Amino acid sequence: MSGTALASPPLALEMRNIVKTYPGVKALEGVSLQVAPGEIHALLGENGAGKSTLMKILAGAQPKDSGDILIDGQTVLIDSPQKAMDLGVSIIYQEFNLVPYLNVAENIYLGREPRAAIPGFVDFNTMYKDAQQIIDKLGVKIDVKTPVNRLSVAQQQMVEIGKATSRKSKIIVMDEPSATLTDHELVALFALMRQLKSEGVAIVYISHRMEEIFEVCDRVTIMRDGKWIATENIGSLTREGIIKLMVGRELTQMIPKVAADIGDVALEVKNISRKGALKNVSISVKKGEVLGIAGLVGAGRTELARVIFGADPFDSGEILLFGKPVKIKSPQDAIKLGIGLVTEDRKQQGLVLGMAVRENISLANLDALSKFNFIMSAKEKEVSNKFVGELRVKTPTIEQTVQNLSGGNQQKVVLAKWLFTDSKVLIFDEPTRGIDVGAKTEIYQLMNELAKTGAAIIMISSELPEVLGMSDRIMVMHEGRITGELSRAEATQEKIMHLATGGQ
Repeated sequence: MSGTALASPPLALEMRNIVKTYPGVKALEGVSLQVAPGEIHALLGENGAGKSTLMKILAGAQPKDSGDILIDGQTVLIDSPQKAMDLGVSIIYQEFNLVPYLNVAENIYLGREPRAAIPGFVDFNTMYKDAQQIIDKLGVKIDVKTPVNRLSVAQQQMVEIGKATSRKSKIIVMDEPSATLTDHELVALFALMRQLKSEGVAIVYISHRMEEIFEVCDRVTIMRDGKWIATENIGSLTREGIIKLMVGRELTQMIPKVAADIGDVALEVKNISRKGALKNVSISVKKGEVLGIAGLVGAGRTELARVIFGADPFDSGEILLFGKPVKIKSPQDAIKLGIGLVTEDRKQQGLVLGMAVRENISLANLDALSKFNFIMSAKEKEVSNKFVGELRVKTPTIEQTVQNLSGGNQQKVVLAKWLFTDSKVLIFDEPTRGIDVGAKTEIYQLMNELAKTGAAIIMISSELPEVLGMSDRIMVMHEGRITGELSRAEATQEKIMHLATGGQ
């Protein structure tokens, strides 16, 4: 018998020395990544570290300047998203790629619809049946005949996951798939990931939620400032060790809540109803208070925020600001009254992606920068540079187009826009979605500072540690209703989940 060792099977994915440069920014400097078949591999780093850029190159959405990509040990050229799909690569982007006016089933099978017996026709019955099975497997209640633009962001996220897994891909990249999901959907997602792992699928998992990394991942690769920093087995690392590698410094307190002086009621919502979304909802938030709003997907949290901000009409009820009834029929009315909304979907609703950082920051408060209907350019630049500096936005210049920034830095630009309006009531809808641990701490500190100045803050979040850590008081919603209110002292994850699932 020969003593020759058996050759190890080829890696499912290998990216070697990938380099990518944008105008003014070196996004990737010789980054490498190796993922084995049946491995869940975490890809971690602060916003702007280069994670999404690396994955866009793998998906054929961006060309690399240099480096090699190998799939199953063979060097491949991925020059288009279609080529990536042909090679068995699927990617779930942090920002969705769904066609809003098509229904769920049509989005899942777009470009590969099952054919009917008659040439040129789609077998809709088969498509709807198969799509419903895919969605049901994810543990969410969605009718696959529903147009995507009628779904919440979290429901759209589950459709993206369903679309990627339905392709029977060998490599699946998940870029912040859990950012908008509650614990219920997370359980289903992790069960699906473990099933895919058992089938030999390689998964690259990008997330800023440390507890998830330790729960489902086998190994972790950490990036910082466009460079590879480390690749380790998850069992050899601690949460603190990962954070130190990611940010290059130690973070002593993840949710640094600072108590502020709470004053009179700033905003009051009385018996608001909107057909199909809200049922007799009443809440109030005081000056200096952070009011957390918790609930599962579809509970009506975002719908409530949109009604307060004038983005959607309501059928009955009233809104009071500092004790006086107000009529808010449009976002413009809300802005004039001193109400700001940091939307959960920054790409579609929070930013104008084709405009510069400077233009996005000034957009909601142009009156403050105008004289005789002309914008004072010097003042606009001064304001933009001030907020870019204070929020530590990673951008080569305030003239950089917002779509070229990482997701977390885009979120900071949204925050800068509302800080510039000096709003007295601020609604944060999933404020740290897709934001790294270092930036999260900065956002929490910003909320503390706003509360200290007397701003009233409503914070909607699917992350229960965030709700518990930052809120002075918590309202819980279920199916369009308020099911309970908890003080900071009495609130626990168990109590919130009891109320969020319909308990009283």
